[in-house]
Amino acid sequence: MNTSASLPTVDIGIDGMTCASCVARVERALRKVDGVQDASVNLATESARVTLAPELADTAAGQAPATLLRAIRNAGYTPRANSGLQPLDDSRIFGVPRDFAPVLAGLLLCLPLVAPMFLAPFIGSDEAHSLVPVWLQFILGTIVQFTLGLRFYRGAWHALKQRTGNMELLVAIGTTAAWGLSLWLWWRHGLSADAPHAAAHGAPHVYFESAAVVITLVQLGKWLEMRARRQTSQAIAALQALRPDVAHWLSPFDGEQDVPVSELLVGDRVMLRPGERVPADAQVVEGRSQIDASMLTGEPLPVEVGPGDKVTGGTLNGGGLLQLQVSATAGEGVLAHIIRLVEDAQAAKPPIQKLVDKVAAVFVPAVLVVAALTLVAWLLAGLPTEQAILRAVAVLVIACPCALGLATPVAIMAGTGVAAKHGILIKDSVALERAHEVQVVAFDKTGTLTQGQPVLAALQPLQAGSALMTGEGDGGVPGSVAPAAAQGAAMAPLAAATALQQGSEHPLALAVLRAFAEQTTVTPDEPAAPAIPTAQDVQAIAGHGIQGQLEDGATWYLGSLRWMEQLQPEAVGTDAGETFMKHWLAQGATLSALARQQPGGPVQLQALLAFTDTPKPEAAEAVGKLHAQGLQTVLISGDNRAAAEALARRVGLKPEQGEVQAEVLPADKANAMRELQQGSSGEPRVVAMVGDGINDAPALAAADVGMAMANPQGGTDVALHAADVTLMRGDVRLVAGAIAISRATVRKIRQNLFWAFAYNVIGIPLAAFGMLSPMLAGAAMALSSVSVVSNALLLRRWKP
Repeated sequence: MNTSASLPTVDIGIDGMTCASCVARVERALRKVDGVQDASVNLATESARVTLAPELADTAAGQAPATLLRAIRNAGYTPRANSGLQPLDDSRIFGVPRDFAPVLAGLLLCLPLVAPMFLAPFIGSDEAHSLVPVWLQFILGTIVQFTLGLRFYRGAWHALKQRTGNMELLVAIGTTAAWGLSLWLWWRHGLSADAPHAAAHGAPHVYFESAAVVITLVQLGKWLEMRARRQTSQAIAALQALRPDVAHWLSPFDGEQDVPVSELLVGDRVMLRPGERVPADAQVVEGRSQIDASMLTGEPLPVEVGPGDKVTGGTLNGGGLLQLQVSATAGEGVLAHIIRLVEDAQAAKPPIQKLVDKVAAVFVPAVLVVAALTLVAWLLAGLPTEQAILRAVAVLVIACPCALGLATPVAIMAGTGVAAKHGILIKDSVALERAHEVQVVAFDKTGTLTQGQPVLAALQPLQAGSALMTGEGDGGVPGSVAPAAAQGAAMAPLAAATALQQGSEHPLALAVLRAFAEQTTVTPDEPAAPAIPTAQDVQAIAGHGIQGQLEDGATWYLGSLRWMEQLQPEAVGTDAGETFMKHWLAQGATLSALARQQPGGPVQLQALLAFTDTPKPEAAEAVGKLHAQGLQTVLISGDNRAAAEALARRVGLKPEQGEVQAEVLPADKANAMRELQQGSSGEPRVVAMVGDGINDAPALAAADVGMAMANPQGGTDVALHAADVTLMRGDVRLVAGAIAISRATVRKIRQNLFWAFAYNVIGIPLAAFGMLSPMLAGAAMALSSVSVVSNALLLRRWKP
């Protein structure tokens, strides 16, 4: 567990970062500030997450202390109060996007400089060279160098003050060398018209166009990169857009008023009109409608809601008018938790980024050394000075720390964003990277592979030969009778079981309560149902059942057969009980027993209860998808073995191959995780646990990757905190989807890192050997970061 999770953190937006070296510089500056425990800077999101010492929790209060902002500014960057990418500026100047205007100006200024290069094959190189006078090349190149290129000088200056390097330093040195070389050649040509570097028509061969084009191309590449990066952050923007600005508050004094959603308090009542978004998590008080939650959960079909149903802030109302009672403020609702979860995942660094950070720390100094060696080597080889300088310049320009800094975070942004769009929330980048290594997927049973709403299918009283059959009863069971005839002997134990279960939220308890309510709906021709006795000293025995005293003075026990074996009750009506158990175990039912003990007397069995819970329709398909991915699947259940194995076979699991672990207590599920992680051969395995996020917390925490399924009965907010991955709807097929998007994202990270390194490993030697001009090197550098971001954007097409 990450111990820093309980420490206060603040997020700060940062403008002006361009490469991995910038990231390292800002992190160093922030870590030097007193009270800072750690700092993680993300180039793709242009933000920093700073972990503070506990004593700064109150002073920070979610806001960045001024000392952090000043440290960022002193490092040469501009801090912003809001973290994350800034929205695109859609304003225009003469029909051109404002942020593209400087790039367009550079392209227009460079056009006369590069025109001779394109015209040379048609009119000859000498004639083309003389088309643009040197003085005009000097004016155009100087404007580009010291206006568009001003940002590179600023960044280089700040880097030098920090005794480090970055992309701006490489570009500034390289383009200044090309511009200065051109100025020197022009001045030298003026001293001697017969200088060997003069062209045939008396004009010197200068390189103002190389410096200007490199600056313009790098600017163009950064503009394209920024546009592409904005697309990777669209998941956050789409979630934030779900928040309505205004709610129709029902004031107790002045009637309906429109107020900002941020002012809503728990308990407030609001009106929701057709077509509007739910302003905050709430409960329906009046009205009926359909709620579309597709943007939050990926569930395509609207859900019917009425009085008593819960609705989530940000979901879309259909055609009905609803009155709601707010259950959570806008900042504490499910939508706010989801947004924070996605932001956290995109802000954190995965383990693979550590290697990149180490490389970035020495990248720029290494490039400067290689450029210097290139210059010296070619001078010693007898190459003219200007040619040796140009090859060193090409080395400086093609070196690209930008792509290294973007390779990992843009893939994580795209991967977590598209996953959230389809209802898969990944808590952090460590979980994202870990999930692709999963070898075994372990499932909880109830609510995960099954519908999660068990019903009491049958009750067999052991004092008499009749059985009470309820909603899913089977008339073929020996001793079964119709509900009307079953009143009496069968209803008495049901009433006792209901008394013990009053107030319990356990799924089996709810099934008992529903069964009693259904059986006590009588007609005038039927006898009156027994009243529910009063229960006292009710105690829940974890992993076993429940016990309490009823009005008859006896202690009653209701729980698992395993618990009954420990209590060693006297069996009554053994034949009927064995027949009942044999039949319902074959049906995959979960069996419980009801026992009674008079003070000082033995424990006596009173009844057996059979509960059934049907598998989810998509459960078998989900297991099949995981098998197709080459994964082993295991069911871990607290049910008896016969019931667990019957359910397992229905969904495609193979008990005979050890894919079922039955009769496992909740407290022992964590140990079961560790056994799976060790494996039978002793080789460690990566195990994912899938549960409902409420009762399976120990197992979810013990697993390498915990996946919690949101509970439609109100456990969604709990599931958001329960595991590394939250599946926002109860579709178990999302488990395969979560592993698939993890694999796809890690694959993109590796591809991006390969290309980022390949650009430099291949490009720097080519430049050093004179096979790339500075202009081509600049183009390659600009395209490297664009290609990395574009490759990550391909993840947006992923579907589970």
